[in-house]
Amino acid sequence: MSWSSRLLTTLAFLIQLGGLVFALIEPKTKPLMLLALLIYMTGLFLMNGTLTSEFVRKTQLEADQIAAEQIQQTLHPQKVEELPGYRLETFYKPLRSVGGDYFDVIALPKNQTLFAVADVSGKGMPAALLAANIQALVRSISNITPDPLSVANHVNNHLCRHTPPERFATAVFALLSHETGELKYVNAGQNPPILSSGRTTFLESTGIPLGLVPEAQFQCQSVFLPSGGKLLVFTDGLTDGIGGQEPEERVCEAIRNDPEIAMSSFTSLLNPKFNEDDITILLLTRLGRLAESALNAGVNQSSQS
Repeated sequence: MSWSSRLLTTLAFLIQLGGLVFALIEPKTKPLMLLALLIYMTGLFLMNGTLTSEFVRKTQLEADQIAAEQIQQTLHPQKVEELPGYRLETFYKPLRSVGGDYFDVIALPKNQTLFAVADVSGKGMPAALLAANIQALVRSISNITPDPLSVANHVNNHLCRHTPPERFATAVFALLSHETGELKYVNAGQNPPILSSGRTTFLESTGIPLGLVPEAQFQCQSVFLPSGGKLLVFTDGLTDGIGGQEPEERVCEAIRNDPEIAMSSFTSLLNPKFNEDDITILLLTRLGRLAESALNAGVNQSSQS
């Protein structure tokens, strides 16, 4: 409730109270009783009008939030296309009806796929609007130049020019070549993605968060995802939601202890009492030949049935 509505509500209550007090302390003559009734009814009408206006405002706000939630859902991939030779799992859970996390999986020519995961500062509607802006930028830029370094530079320059100084975003852009398993990536201040291939490797930051410094310098690094290897990209909502001591180590332990690890292995670590942020997780697994054959067989069997 706005301060003006609170003031009117308080005034209406005081008018009603004044009418009751006047009726009790003044002589019980008909004109005075009518005056007391008039004072009370004035306060009552003012109270009802203020509360009705506030109810309409809240109803409209809830409708706008529902519409914003539906729109944001369409911005995230509802169904990720299958990547031959790979298994991709995603998880997204906003803290509120809309959130500031963003992820995308963009199919590109020459058997390439661009993965984008970003975390906008703040929460709620302002963060969601900026996340939608980043999504549109990444989509448009990747159609022209899908190189992660170019994407990071364009998004950073746009945010620096067109967003307030306190608004920024951390992000990871990774370009996968399907045939070789090469991953070219830029990590703009995001939690280091974890590459698991017999041992765990952290893909540390190669630049500062987007939107802080115009013409900031980013570096593009390259790693290879071998057969059976896994890439885990996540926002800080995952580690914050785990809580306790060294949550990153618990994530690494889950990867090391289970070679067939799936998304449920990470979501099961989340503790609801520590969940105070949006959560986004992307898990990419490069299948071995046996695993790929089994996966294809399962898909064919399900399609036939």
